[in-house]
Amino acid sequence: MRPEDRIRIEHMLDASQSVARFIAGRTREDLDSDEMLRFALVRAIEIIGEAAGKVSQEGRQGLPEIPWREAVGIRNRLVHAYFDIDLDVLWKTASTAIPSLMRQLEAILSHGG
Repeated sequence: MRPEDRIRIEHMLDASQSVARFIAGRTREDLDSDEMLRFALVRAIEIIGEAAGKVSQEGRQGLPEIPWREAVGIRNRLVHAYFDIDLDVLWKTASTAIPSLMRQLEAILSHGG
C-alpha cells in the first residue's frame, strides 16, 4: 500500500472512531434536538468520504471490501445538499455503516495493509 493511501485510511478510521464516540449512548431522536451532534456526525462522515476519495485507484482496487463509491457519494451529498440532510439516513449511516467500515479499516491497518 502506498504511504499516502495508508494515511488516508488512517484518517478514515480516526473519523469513524469519532462517529462511534459521538453516538455512544445516543438515539436517533437525539439528532432532532441536538444541533451539535448533527454537525459532528456530518463533519466526521464528510472527512471519511473526502479521505476515501483521495485513496489512489490502485489502493481502492486492492481493498474491494471497502465501499469507496458509497463513502465518496455520501460525502458529496452532505457537502452539496447540506440544506436537505435526511436525519434518518444520517443516523443509519452513523449507527450501521460506519461501525462496519471501522471494523474493516481496523483489520486492514492491523495487518499492515
